[in-house]
Order: sequence, then structure tokens, then C-alpha cells
Amino acid sequence: MPETDLALISHLMRRAGFGATRAEQEALSSKDYEEIVEDLLHPDRFEDLNEDALKRYNLELTYNDSMPLWAGQWVWRMINTKRPLEEKMSLFWHHLFAAAWYKSEHTPTMLKQIQLFRRVGMTDMQTILVALAKDPAMNYWLDNCENHSDQPNENWGRELLELFSMGVGNYTEDDIKNAARAFTGWTFTQPIPLYPFGSYESDFEYVPEDHDDSEKTFLGYTGPLNGEDIIEIVVKQEATARFIARHLYNFFVADEPQVPSWSIEPPNDPEAIEVLVKAFQDNDGQIVPVLRALFTSEFFKNTRHQKVKSPAELVAGTIKLVGTYQFPDPAESITALSGAASVMGQSLMNPPTVEGWHTGHEWIDGGTLNERVNFAVNQFSDTTKPGIQDILSRLEGKLSPSELVERCLDLVGPLEVGETTQAALIRHANNIGEIDLDSEDARKEHADQIGRILQLIVASREFQFA
Repeated sequence: MPETDLALISHLMRRAGFGATRAEQEALSSKDYEEIVEDLLHPDRFEDLNEDALKRYNLELTYNDSMPLWAGQWVWRMINTKRPLEEKMSLFWHHLFAAAWYKSEHTPTMLKQIQLFRRVGMTDMQTILVALAKDPAMNYWLDNCENHSDQPNENWGRELLELFSMGVGNYTEDDIKNAARAFTGWTFTQPIPLYPFGSYESDFEYVPEDHDDSEKTFLGYTGPLNGEDIIEIVVKQEATARFIARHLYNFFVADEPQVPSWSIEPPNDPEAIEVLVKAFQDNDGQIVPVLRALFTSEFFKNTRHQKVKSPAELVAGTIKLVGTYQFPDPAESITALSGAASVMGQSLMNPPTVEGWHTGHEWIDGGTLNERVNFAVNQFSDTTKPGIQDILSRLEGKLSPSELVERCLDLVGPLEVGETTQAALIRHANNIGEIDLDSEDARKEHADQIGRILQLIVASREFQFA
């Protein structure tokens, strides 16, 4: 069986997960590429994380009131999971179906929403949207709890069409009004008050006497439509297939213009979008066939380093490289993980608006770039970290400055860099000169010098791209 190229594996695992160490890449290389993809698409083949050990080191996880702590727990899962695409899809839906803690200040419902994405995020669009419509966090975020038969609230109905499924220009104001009427009576149970024991969960509740069951017309369909009917109709629309396809391309393949401009800005790669649209429509909105078409396509394989890493991706991927926060012993406070992503502009479970985060180059400005670079450089400041020790152990023999740079770039990625970055790294390596790494003692002697090269690599422009 031919070995799969490590650079291709690294690319797949950065996009479908949060990166892979060299040892993980080598373990995967004995499989065909399509087999690796199938493993990613079927997370139930792999054991889920047992989080009991994590609670031993973070006792606050016994309670569910601290949002930054639980956001850190999510990043910890991204780092350690054997089901990386499951977590990546949870992050995808969290970005697309943005709801934030700051309105409710109720952590249990936000945790329940992320668990929902983890559970249904790779099923089908009908299942996903119905589950979302019944989710207490989303219900409160978009005011459907205030949507009554005698006084409809259009907030959920509008965002369902505009930002969650079809996109601007594919429906009318009357469609919004009738969608809102169809979801009347969909609310949630009032949770037990916060004091004195902390926050409690809430569940979906349907109140039939508050539902408008009169005739409605929505996207050309007429009848006593309810919420499930609205979603079934929405999922059938080509606009939905196209909107979700473009979101998946933007998230997994290459940066697109920002969502509000999609009604006037064409996709960067229309042919790729058509491939994903066809997979969506041919499979009745099932997500796995769309992802399979995406990950096995040539357009995916050939778009390396064309996506700016989100803060969560940068934090989780860097930590995987240096080998800290390893399951089951996190060694450090997991709150620091969510804090690092927050100062880079991505407060998990707390997106800024219903639009979610602006992505691509908008992740980076003068302030966030400093945070991103400093975080990565600081993580590589201690050469005793297990991931750095693994890199050092793989450097052998006599290496010229240029060979040392090439080997370090290979082990950090493999990472391809431009001529300017390459020249700067070699200039620094020239100050070290040729080194002989034939023994463990020699690697220890040169560890700090090599560590500095690694720091320069993760400080580079190219490291900011997935």
C-alpha cells in the first residue's frame, strides 16, 4: 500500500482538525488518503475523551457557571480529541449559528448548544436546523421565547433565512412573517434560579395553545405550517445548498469575502461550490457526503496555506506542536487556553453578533497579530516541552544552516515559506554555522539555538495560515 504524503496529511489534519504532530502524521501515512478521510467522517470509530481526569485538575468544572473555564475545556478537547472533525464541525456550526453568552449570562445553555453541535453536526441539515430551533440558547438569543400566536416576533424567522440557511435575496418579508408564525409556541422551560446553588439547565418546551396553526404561505407552500415544515421547505431550496456550500468552502478550503457581501460578491472558486452544492442536493442535505466531496477534491488538496487560522485553530494547533495540556494531565489551567483565543479576537461561546466572527484577514490587525505571534513564540520558549523535545530528537547528523532550516520547517509543518522568510531564517542559522547532531548530548548543547529557529518559524507570516 503506497504511503500518503506527510505534507498532504498535515494539510488535511490542519483543516479537518487542529493539526497533527509528526508522530501522528507518520502513524496516518500507512493509510490511503481516502481511508484517513473516512476515519475523520466517522468519529464513532474512535473512543471519546474521558473528561473525569480533567476535573481533578480543574475542580471548577464540577460546576457549570464559569464560561471562560468551559471555553478552555473546549480548546482542551480540540487539542486532545481522537475525533478531530467532530470538534471542528462543532466550531463550524458555532460560527455559522452564532449565539453568545453575553445576552443570557447562562453558561449551561451555551454548553448544551456546543454539545448539540457535537452530537448532530455531521448528520443532515434538516436534523441540525430542527435541533437548533429547539435549542434554549438559540431560542433566547433570537427571542423566539417572545414569539406568541397573538404577537409574533420575527427575529428567529429572519435570521433562520438570512444568516443560517438561505442568505439575503432568496426570500420575501412575507416569508419571514409566516416563518415567525410557524414557530410560535416554541420556547424553553424556565431554569431554576441561580442562587444559592448555581445555574441549572433549561429544555425545549412546546406550548400548543400559544401556536398559530392557521394557514400560512412560505416560499410558495401553503398550509397550516409549523416549524418543522418551514425547515423542511428551507432545506429543499437550492439557495440553502449554495449558502452552506460556500460556508464550508470558506471554513475548510480558502478564505472568502465576508458573508454580508455574498449576495453581490461571487465565490472565489465557483466550480468548487458547484461540486459541494451537487453533493448536498444529491444526498438530501446530509453533511458527511458533502464533506467527503470536499476533502477528496483536488481544489481542497491544492489550496494549502490559503486560510488565516482562527484564534482557536492557532491556539490548539500550537499547543499540539509543543505537546502540553496532554490528556489526561493538563498540567496548566485550561482557562488560559480560552483567554489566549479571546485576546486574539475569538471569545468562544461569546461571538460578537449573530453574524459570528469575520474571518480571513480580518482576524488580524496590529493588536491581534502581536498576540498571535507572542503566543506562539512563548509556547516555543521552553525547549524541555515534550513536543519540542520530539522535534530535537528527529534532527540528526551534520546539518548546514540551510539544511537545519529545512528540517525545522519540515518538522513544524511541513511548512512552506516564501523566499523572504526562508532567507531570514537562513541568515539567523548562519550565525550558528554547521552543527553535528549525532548524539543526544549534541542536541542538548544546541537545543537553545534550535529552539530560537523554531520560534522564528512560528513568528513568521506563513505560520498564520492553515
